[in-house]
Amino acid sequence: MGAGVAGLTAARDLSEAGHEVLVLEAAPRVGGKLLRASVGGVTVDVGAEAMLNRRPEGVELARSLGLPLEHPTLAASRIWTRGALRPLPRSLMGVPLDDPGPSGVLSDEGVARFRAAVPRSVEDDVSVGDLVDAVYGPEVTDRLVEPLLGGVYAGQARLLSTRATVPQLVTLAAGGSLPAPASDAPVFAGIAGGMGRLPELLAATLPVRTDATVRELRRTDAGWALTIGPTTATEEVTADAVVLAVPAAPAARLLAPVAPAAAAELGAIEYASMAVVTFAFRESAVPELASTDSSGFLVPPVDGRRIKASTFSFAKWGWVRAAGGGLLLLRTSLGRHREEATLQATDDELAAWSLADLRDAVGPIADPVDTHVQRWGGGLPQYAVGHLDRVARVRAAVAAVPGLAVCGAAYDGVGIPAVIGSAHRAAREIP
Repeated sequence: MGAGVAGLTAARDLSEAGHEVLVLEAAPRVGGKLLRASVGGVTVDVGAEAMLNRRPEGVELARSLGLPLEHPTLAASRIWTRGALRPLPRSLMGVPLDDPGPSGVLSDEGVARFRAAVPRSVEDDVSVGDLVDAVYGPEVTDRLVEPLLGGVYAGQARLLSTRATVPQLVTLAAGGSLPAPASDAPVFAGIAGGMGRLPELLAATLPVRTDATVRELRRTDAGWALTIGPTTATEEVTADAVVLAVPAAPAARLLAPVAPAAAAELGAIEYASMAVVTFAFRESAVPELASTDSSGFLVPPVDGRRIKASTFSFAKWGWVRAAGGGLLLLRTSLGRHREEATLQATDDELAAWSLADLRDAVGPIADPVDTHVQRWGGGLPQYAVGHLDRVARVRAAVAAVPGLAVCGAAYDGVGIPAVIGSAHRAAREIP
């Protein structure tokens, strides 16, 4: 159950293996955090817009559906800190891989502390921030690591597990070197027309019921019985096996009677909420923005801004620039883990704050011709220290229940390829 990319992928795998499948989705639409919307008459992503290209699961699935892949342009990302847009150094999730030098991102003291880094071996799991603080100095965490992790996880570096989020950092911090990329292929890929096309096409090949909330999951002599629908008109669906491809909280609720140990572990996973604000500007009204060589910028939380990042979609993706015609589409994001108060505002306020920060960052910008605000309440799971062990305990408890599997962003990674990989694994676990 669950018609995000995980649930749809698992259903496709099972269907191709000869199973009769039914995907149940509580929301009125499919796609989870992959969603497209019209802004200024241009259909663009208002959720995840890219996936790792060097990990195969996402691009292979897209190709199998006949979707055209596109890679970002060569426009470079910046970091907006200390009052200016500055080059983002080559890094491992913010930890510089070269001497940071006088870029203005780090102070002279911060650069000196980075250069004095003392390698540290890590046996157990620690938070990313604690490890970076100890080896490279807190300024590297605050000015570089936080904005990168904030973009990927909407999380906080000193709360996120190193081994679950940036396992390569364990090697780097110990004085080791990172392996060279297996190829010179681009790091990221998108889909022309938007990543939201991926679940849309997947769902078109499968039997999917939307507005079908699963209220109860229970074992029967023949397999499983699922109670679905509104409380005033529930119905029962039976199945030989069930794949739960839903966030941790609803998974915990459904698993409580059948796998209580897994439910307890999943119930402890926290989530972060965020919002994406997309603007459409007339190109003729923002000539300086139209000619930018940047794909956007990240914002360290220590700088005290409302937004945490902005993506110049028109400069990053050729298909967005072409689809826009005379419009430039760009977006901002707001919201971090345990900072939900930021989002306790109206859509108009989120848009106004975003526009104000954009103007401070890049200079005068005319008013947009259209604005779209997409809220992602509880959108991103937080991989706390010990997350890998937690997931292992969940899977062991679920494996003890015949005909049951779990998958999704709560387990092995929040990126699209990782979620798809999780779905492939779940499908393999169903006999």
